[in-house]
Amino acid sequence: MAGSFLTVLLHAHANLTPSGAHGEAAAGNLTWSTSADQQQQLLRLQELEHRHLKVAIITALGVLITLGNAAVVLVIASSVSGWPRNSRLFLLSLTGADAAFGLVVMPLNLCVSLLKETREGPDPLCHVVAFVNSTVYATCMYSLAAISAERYVAVFFPLKYASVLPRGRALLLVAFAWLFPPALLLPIGLPRGIIEVHFSAASLACNPSYASNVAYSLALTALIFFPCASVMTVANLRLWVAAKRQRVKLRRRSAGGARGRPDAAARVLVPVMAVYFACWTPCMVTILYNAISGSRVSEWVEFVAVWLPTSNGFLNCIFYFWINRSFRQRFRLLGQRLCLSLCPEAAQALGCLMPSALHAVAGLWDNNNCLQERSASVSSTCTLLTLATETHV
Repeated sequence: MAGSFLTVLLHAHANLTPSGAHGEAAAGNLTWSTSADQQQQLLRLQELEHRHLKVAIITALGVLITLGNAAVVLVIASSVSGWPRNSRLFLLSLTGADAAFGLVVMPLNLCVSLLKETREGPDPLCHVVAFVNSTVYATCMYSLAAISAERYVAVFFPLKYASVLPRGRALLLVAFAWLFPPALLLPIGLPRGIIEVHFSAASLACNPSYASNVAYSLALTALIFFPCASVMTVANLRLWVAAKRQRVKLRRRSAGGARGRPDAAARVLVPVMAVYFACWTPCMVTILYNAISGSRVSEWVEFVAVWLPTSNGFLNCIFYFWINRSFRQRFRLLGQRLCLSLCPEAAQALGCLMPSALHAVAGLWDNNNCLQERSASVSSTCTLLTLATETHV
């Protein structure tokens, strides 16, 4: 009995103790797994170290985007002279998409980042937040493309504008920009959909795992970014060429008198396109890299790629609105009215006009600009038509 019991113990010890090549392989796998876990924990700690700085950056961007687009909505609602109904419709669509960055996307992701401090792993909430993020991003790109298309029609088909882009067709374009992205991106919002979603401590956002479905990820870039970028590039490039030709003609007619006038086309169209590609290209490149290689980029590269497009929501307020003189004049007028209503004494001390004088100035300004009302976009008017009548914007 004792001999048989000792034999069983020896067999058990032999089975539990790794030996030879198998034992070395098992020990190696255990060591590799431990080192990988340690590296992952170290990476997570490094990402959490910069958490406060990232939250501050996201919050500052959200405040700038919200305030800038709120001012735009107030000015557009006050009926800026020279802006037809279709132009206001497309610009309001863009303003709504940009404002969603500061009012919806950023608060949602910051709330999820707080929840993820106490709860790990994927959850339905992260899927919903990733769906909202992707939808707002896509809507913004489609709205920018719609504005470029409207500007193109207004400049190259001014006499046929009402038939080419009537009110109903403009509403359809805006509806497409807001309804097509949710339908296309719906699988991201489904917890057990065709693509996985994870919370990234590097970007403090819920992001789709594009490597989990390469075909769908490539289809998203092919249906969202590349068509919008192509429309904007072709439309704005043709507008710039047309403006340059007109500028050359004006210079010849005036015998060099137009040389002192600024190049309004370059000052409007070049920054618009440069900012668009600077803000959106890193995000698209990161998506393609993650989908094709299955690897993640570094911490700050991911943070910049995810949140840089939201800065386009604030810069649009400058390039699509503030560079327009009518917008600036209306904004100053609204600011003076607000100061006079809130604090009349301080407003008068700062040199603001009295209410009766404000109404007179507003009426005179509207009468001087009433001839500019036509079925065309404000951007095309700024870049092409005012070259012959204005010496500066």
